[in-house]
Amino acid sequence: MSEAGGGRGCGSSVPQRAPWSLVAAAAALCLVAATSVWTAGAAPMSREERQKLGNQVLEMFDHAYGNYMEHAYPADELMPLTCRGRVRGQEPSRGDVDDALGKFSLTLIDSLDTLVVLNKTKEFEDAVRKVLRDVNLDNDVVVSVFETNIRVLGGLLGGHSLAIMLKEKGEYMQWYNDELLQMAKQLGYKLLPAFNTTSGLPYPRINLKFGIRKPEARTGTETDTCTACAGTLILEFAALSRFTGATIFEEYARKALDFLWEKRQRSSNLVGVTINIHTGDWVRKDSGVGAGIDSYYEYLLKAYVLLGDDSFLERFNTHYDAIMRYISQPPLLLDVHIHKPMLNARTWMDALLAFFPGLQVLKGDIRPAIETHEMLYQVIKKHNFLPEAFTTDFRVHWAQHPLRPEFAESTYFLYKATGDPYYLEVGKTLIENLNKYARVPCGFAAMKDVRTGSHEDRMDSFFLAEMFKYLYLLFADKEDIIFDIEDYIFTTEAHLLPLWLSTTNQSISKKNTTSEYTELDDSNFDWTCPNTQILFPNDPLYAQSIREPLKNVVDKSCPRGIIRVEESFRSGAKPPLRARDFMATNPEHLEILKKMGVSLIHLKDGRVQLVQHAIQTRGFVASSKPYNGCSELTNPEAVMGKIALIQRGQCMFAEKARNIQNAGAIGGIVIDDNEGSSSDTAPLFQMAGDGKDTDDIKIPMLFLFSKEGSIILDAIREYEEVEVLLSDKAKDRDPEMENEEQPSSENDSQNQSAEQITSSSQEVDLVDQESPEESSLNSQPESSSPTDTDNAASVSASEQNSNPVENHETTSLDGECTDLDNQLQEQSETEEDSNPNVSWGKKVQPIDSILADWNEDIEAFEMMEKDEL
Repeated sequence: MSEAGGGRGCGSSVPQRAPWSLVAAAAALCLVAATSVWTAGAAPMSREERQKLGNQVLEMFDHAYGNYMEHAYPADELMPLTCRGRVRGQEPSRGDVDDALGKFSLTLIDSLDTLVVLNKTKEFEDAVRKVLRDVNLDNDVVVSVFETNIRVLGGLLGGHSLAIMLKEKGEYMQWYNDELLQMAKQLGYKLLPAFNTTSGLPYPRINLKFGIRKPEARTGTETDTCTACAGTLILEFAALSRFTGATIFEEYARKALDFLWEKRQRSSNLVGVTINIHTGDWVRKDSGVGAGIDSYYEYLLKAYVLLGDDSFLERFNTHYDAIMRYISQPPLLLDVHIHKPMLNARTWMDALLAFFPGLQVLKGDIRPAIETHEMLYQVIKKHNFLPEAFTTDFRVHWAQHPLRPEFAESTYFLYKATGDPYYLEVGKTLIENLNKYARVPCGFAAMKDVRTGSHEDRMDSFFLAEMFKYLYLLFADKEDIIFDIEDYIFTTEAHLLPLWLSTTNQSISKKNTTSEYTELDDSNFDWTCPNTQILFPNDPLYAQSIREPLKNVVDKSCPRGIIRVEESFRSGAKPPLRARDFMATNPEHLEILKKMGVSLIHLKDGRVQLVQHAIQTRGFVASSKPYNGCSELTNPEAVMGKIALIQRGQCMFAEKARNIQNAGAIGGIVIDDNEGSSSDTAPLFQMAGDGKDTDDIKIPMLFLFSKEGSIILDAIREYEEVEVLLSDKAKDRDPEMENEEQPSSENDSQNQSAEQITSSSQEVDLVDQESPEESSLNSQPESSSPTDTDNAASVSASEQNSNPVENHETTSLDGECTDLDNQLQEQSETEEDSNPNVSWGKKVQPIDSILADWNEDIEAFEMMEKDEL
């Protein structure tokens, strides 16, 4: 629904202080008027086809709901792969995801109002009777306050709203006497102890039976909560107060919202992701419109619609101005730092932001809504579903997809706002993909990895609460729905609350605490509840003209590489394999990796890791002459078939490698000319290239500092022959060293393309690192008494059949633009090898920075789990 407020109404202006009943009516009319407008860019879908797709949605819902009732009820959720119910404590813990489960038949309660929207009134009546008969809210279970509010409290209130509507119509629910509302009130009181904090922000979890901070409660020690967790309560709590007359619920929810508003960053007007519930300090200072914050913004605007309080609209518009100023980079929405909003906090986006185009429609800002929605649709067309997170160049960041409904929600609202049949085709694609890739015999299974099509044994309750509701409404005509949907507002879980609550039990003081410390730009209100004639001024192709430039935004994210490949292989030769085209299940692709000395590992989270291995090379050592190796060797017969010892300095490493290779050496060890240097104290560095193509270097090269190199030199002086082994695992390590915690190499984060393992970015790794794959050097005299050379560092200059340098990196294989045969750009470093900081590749990322990035990703994923996973 588009809203009416301090600006234009639907066709005429609505007074800024109009009676709320009139404002709500104008809001409801806005979207209705918009549906009559459609762009000529897409052919209208016939009524018959829309009915066919609507019936298909009904069948899909029956498949999901029927299997839940048959195989899972009264459990909270269905496990569609094993055809059984998911009961808290009886299945392996999934961490915070399980906090939504409270042994209260979650899926049934979450589906109540969906049954009515889909015109399944008899099933709805039966479901209500089951809820009243079977559901117990007094369980000794720790649940998420946020999830329990939006799913269970919202589900009970949505069910009550439609139950009284049906009772008034006189055919169904004649026996109903507000029983669902009484259950909602009971649950509301169970959630209230969570608000017992100095700030008014609720604890993130509560025990349904024992509350907070009792020994039996097993909760109440948390200090942090997400902004959305504390700011997504006002609709349900205010509705509960308006329905029952108990004002305490709305008061508590308002206090939480007031505190979040007070704690916004004043210069940017942004809020962070995580806040301390006691001090109000921001714990995570990044800000976006996705996980952790999303529904906070949504509820500010919708609270204005439902409650008629101008302060909520003013706050929303203030935040919205900041979002469009800093976060919106059309068509992208990128997180920023609240204190430095011009600085991006990350280079990826999460799937939860897909709700935002729908909220922009609600706001009336259609252009950016169309742009972001189209970008998301292109990502979906590439992967069949929206990955849980994806990068700015549209590669998969997190590959899961738990059947989220946010994109379908935005599709519905955009269709209602534009009437463009293009969005009907988008909905049709969603239906086809769900049936083709997610449907299983016992329901619909979440995608474990959108790249491989693997499933996860879960079907979250929000799938039935939201997905089928929005898809059905997308294709339904007004007469297909037994009530006027425009008389209701959707919560973040798509539960329906009646707009007439705005004039019921208004006992809450509406003190405006906003304008006293913020100046609002009037332009914020210009597009609130827009006139459709303004949205599409004399241009029936308006929406199409916005979408058109974004049609190939995903595929064209790296046009240079595409053009180069096409030009290079017009002759008919087979083009090189690009990472974006790599398939982990393709034997030919795996064979290419194998030839390059690269193995593929499947991680638990669905990602794929490429590990480049150092192949063992064994040989006797011999000193080269000249010892610096900077000219043609004068003793080639001495190094033929052996590993040549050369001294650092006076020329490039690559030049040394070529000279000993031409003399027949099978490898080289460069020993530091800096007397006394040691890997214990010296900084890590990378060998430098000479600005030339190094593909001709086929032998492995290894660097040793002076202290470690002297071990080999001493062994040569003591024994006639010394044999060394360059291996992928240390064989003769000091037992004391094995017990010590070793630092991680900074170079582990050095990114390399799989095809150019050494020609542009050689890497140095300490052997004594406790790592799954390690390069080692064992000095062993003929008597086989081992000489320990723990602190060696190895480098390989071979591309395929020798020793590719070890490089532990996780590589996204779906949309990367780098070719697997060579880079688009050549490296041109010409630093001398005497400089310990030279590199054949990009600058090494500090380990602290790497760990910070990892921690950020982990925290962000945990937050996404809390926010409706």
